[in-house]
Amino acid sequence: MARPPDRSLFRNAGIVLGLGLGGFFDGIVLHQLLQWHHLVSNVDVFDPTTLPGLRANVVADGLFHGATYLVTVAGVALLWLAMQRGQRGSARELTGLLLIGWGLFNIADSVINHFLLDIHHINMTVPPEQWIWWDLAFLAWGLAMLAVGWRAWRGSSPAPRAVA
Repeated sequence: MARPPDRSLFRNAGIVLGLGLGGFFDGIVLHQLLQWHHLVSNVDVFDPTTLPGLRANVVADGLFHGATYLVTVAGVALLWLAMQRGQRGSARELTGLLLIGWGLFNIADSVINHFLLDIHHINMTVPPEQWIWWDLAFLAWGLAMLAVGWRAWRGSSPAPRAVA
């Protein structure tokens, strides 16, 4: 019985690229365009309503964007290496892997930054008693992307129905 071809580089490339896309979406859309939060906007000494606090948050956001850029470059490099080694996949598989990575980003961001470290919340423009609902919705979005991505990557389809 022949072993299936190794496609671990292709798999890893898709997941790493997805992590980068998730980070870019968070940083560009949530931090900059909507201005719902900054990386450390819930840390008292970095209160973004003060000029020094806002400056510290902008620097933290910049460091986050730099790290996100490096993750994305690593994903592109892995994808290039996978292609050079003949590791290919379908558009559906790559889309699934991107969704897995993006979902993992959202899950990690939620668990670590929102719940464990409490350094920011998804929408800090709403009253604090509503933050938990936005954080839970973001976590649910990450879990949904992970599930949809897994299904697309693995190519699963609904079980056929028995015909009576």
